[in-house]
Formats: sequence, C-alpha cells, structure tokens
Amino acid sequence: MSGRRAARTPRAKQRTELLRQMVRIRRFEERCVELYSAAAIRGFMHLYIGEEAVAAGIMQAIGPEDPVVSTYRDHGHALARGLPMEAVLAEMYGRTTGSSRGRGGSMHLFDAERRFYGGNAIVGGGLPIAVGLALADRMRGRPLATVCLFGDGAVAEGEFHECLNLAALWRLPVLFCCENNLYAMGTAIERAQAETDLAVRAASYGMPAWPVDGMDAVAVAEAAERALEGIRGGSGPCFLELRTYRFRAHSMYDPDRYRDKAEVERWKERDPIVSMIALMRADGELTDPGLEALESEVDEEIAAAVKAAEAGPLEPVEDLTKFVYSERS
Repeated sequence: MSGRRAARTPRAKQRTELLRQMVRIRRFEERCVELYSAAAIRGFMHLYIGEEAVAAGIMQAIGPEDPVVSTYRDHGHALARGLPMEAVLAEMYGRTTGSSRGRGGSMHLFDAERRFYGGNAIVGGGLPIAVGLALADRMRGRPLATVCLFGDGAVAEGEFHECLNLAALWRLPVLFCCENNLYAMGTAIERAQAETDLAVRAASYGMPAWPVDGMDAVAVAEAAERALEGIRGGSGPCFLELRTYRFRAHSMYDPDRYRDKAEVERWKERDPIVSMIALMRADGELTDPGLEALESEVDEEIAAAVKAAEAGPLEPVEDLTKFVYSERS
C-alpha cells in the first residue's frame, strides 16, 4: 500500500492529528523557553516537554462540550483543547488579549467558551472544581463527562481522596487523569507514596482504574475512549494513571539536581514525538516532505502568535481593580 493511500485510513488520520498536536505543543514550549530567557515572559512557567502524548490523546478522545480542568502545567492541555495559540501566548505575555486578559499568566489559562476551566496553581485544586462541574452537568441532564488532569503530587492532597470518594459515591461522570511523571516537584514518588501504583489507590474508591503508557499518544486516546464509554453509559467515574515523564525541570526556576541525568536520557529514548514519527514512517503514513510541511506549518503558527502577543496591549493601571472588588450601589 502506498504512503498516499495509507494516509487516508482512519488510523493514519488519527496518528497524523496526534503528531500534529504533539509537535505544536513541543515547538511552542521550546519557543517559550527562548522568550522566558529574554524576559518577554515572566513569573512562573512549568513546561510540558515530554508529556505531550497525554494532552494530545486525551483531548482527541473527548467531545467539544466536555469540561476540562487542568493544572499549572497547562500549556499543552490548552493548545490541544483548542485554545488559540495567540491567546495562550498573549496571556503569558500579560496582555489583555490573553485568554484570561493577561491576569493569570502561564498557570491560569482559561476559556469558558471552550469549557476549559483552568489552569490552577494549587496542587489538587482542580479536583473539587471537576466534581462540581460534573454534578452540575448531571443535574442539568447534560450527557457530558468532566475531564480532570492532575499530577502525581496531587495524590498526597486531601482533595484527591475526598473528591474520588464523593465522585464514586454519587456516580458522577468524571474522568480522573493522573499525569504521573514520577516527581512531585523535586520528590521522587517512591519517597512520598507508600503505594506507588496510583491506579490501585484510585480503585480502592470503587471505580475502574488502570495504568496507561503516557508516552504513547494512541494508547492514551484509546484508554480515554474506553473510560468515556463507561462514564457516558452511567457507570460513574474512572481513573487513568498516565505514566509519563517531563524532560525539563519542574519549572524554569528549578535547578533539577534531584534526578539522575542518565534517567532523563533513558526516558528521552521514549520521546513520544520521535516514536510516533518512526511508527508512521514504518507504516508508510508519513514522508519526509510531509514532516517538513508539518514543522513549517507549526513554525508559522508560532511566529504569528509571538507577533500577536507582542502587539497586544497591556492593561491600563486604572483598570487594575476591575474584577477584584464588587461595586456597591
């Protein structure tokens, strides 16, 4: 079968879109590193490099009306969800054209129209929000599933246990997605969790839970589809432990002295983008010109986003109290 003909198959279309999203996220974040180093972006910034397969796979599986609750490592989630790159970067620049009017920055991307409810700087803070959104949708009779993404560090928070218990008790339509990158900031999971199989911990609350290769975008998408089928069928919440790895430090301020460099290099051998490219090439679904075209398309999108962000206006000083205090009549 020729590469041209293979590219028309549903499987090839799925892989092509997953690859496109992962490349968009990776190249965007690499550009953000440059902008941060030049002080164009300030404040805290947590990169998603290495974890792109999770965002691409999860967002491909869900519907446009399904609510999504994210974490402070939210750039990849936002882009894969469909937030315009220009709005995401403008937010990181602190411009009023940003997705949160420049008030939230890197950790607080938000878009109610696309049902993307943060970006949350509090570890585990999105869990109760997700449970509330799921309850609201069910009370309104909406056949939706709320997707809640969080890191392995959130498993140590009280909200994690309270929210999983409540969601299971009330059989709420929530897909809990734990991005287990093995380090809660600088603490290795085996130094913080007596039970490192996080799917086992979630299953103790009476919900389906299983681990997924978070470096494989297709595996993530298939796992999410399987979980969502049960959730939409009324079986209650589901938990996915997405075993992934961040190639960069916890944040731009992190010297990253707590990890063995050899460990990082071993995980880089499983780079989700490189792996997808190799797989698609082997199956005749991707050619060198096709990859070059994709990279060029992404480069143009990023360049346009930078230009738009730099041109966006800063908020006037006289407007700084807006949305902070209520006006009494």
